[in-house]
Amino acid sequence: MIRKIRIFLEMIKIEHTLFVLPFAYIGTILGAVTENGALPTWAQCGWILLAMVGARSAAMGLNRVIDKAIDARNPRTANRAIPAGLLKSAEVLVFIVISFVLLFWAASQLNSLAVKLMPIAVFMTVFYSYTKRFTWACHLFLGLTLGLAPLGGWVAVTGTISLPAIVLYLSVACWTAGFDIIYACQDMEFDRKEKLHSIPARFGIAGGLRFARFLHLLTFAGFAALIALTDLSWWYLAGIVVAGALLVYEHRIVSPNDLSKLNKAFFTMNSVLSMVMFVFTFVDLVVVRAW
Repeated sequence: MIRKIRIFLEMIKIEHTLFVLPFAYIGTILGAVTENGALPTWAQCGWILLAMVGARSAAMGLNRVIDKAIDARNPRTANRAIPAGLLKSAEVLVFIVISFVLLFWAASQLNSLAVKLMPIAVFMTVFYSYTKRFTWACHLFLGLTLGLAPLGGWVAVTGTISLPAIVLYLSVACWTAGFDIIYACQDMEFDRKEKLHSIPARFGIAGGLRFARFLHLLTFAGFAALIALTDLSWWYLAGIVVAGALLVYEHRIVSPNDLSKLNKAFFTMNSVLSMVMFVFTFVDLVVVRAW
């Protein structure tokens, strides 16, 4: 049983939760302070955590089931749990159903808008896994899907969607799409061979990296715009300066002629960036205000 649990955790890349969970809580804290003038409760934070676990587990499980044939043909992914025979598709489907039940249960404990919007989240979770089969904009669909994390946190504590929430959502969507394009550069040849669609496969690695830089410029602009739209102060501004420097470094260590540091750019830099944004937002909205 312990071995099976480890395989499931590896399948859903539980460690990648560090990418989006901090932004989910940024949306939670910023939404509560902006719309309610108060911090979220511990109960709300707990239900949001469960909703995030359910949503992300279902999304990764679906992606692994939908892409199992493609993963089996790709040397980079052939050792994933399903193509390697470590898990059966039926087992993963049961896991997906349980994850969606967890998501619905958590949303029902928050507010009615969270429940009403859940079908949209479920649809996008399923749909984005198919997009690489027909459009090079698949990275944008992934961004719009993972960007639901901060938007969901905002909705969970406010029951509303306002302009700052949308700006935060689109900023995180651009950030996610940008680093997904960088990550997809390593599969360019395979995607072309299999007639799969991606920005690197369509425009080449150099074109893909330029596209990613543009999206990350939009990310930085969106984060900066939140200062004018909310009560965020110079503490948050310091955070986005650090985040901007991390984005610049991420792009400097990856080039069309050298992808050797791609994993560092993808895993390390993006995990650090999301935590930096959360810490500075937390200090701004919670610690400094408490003083």
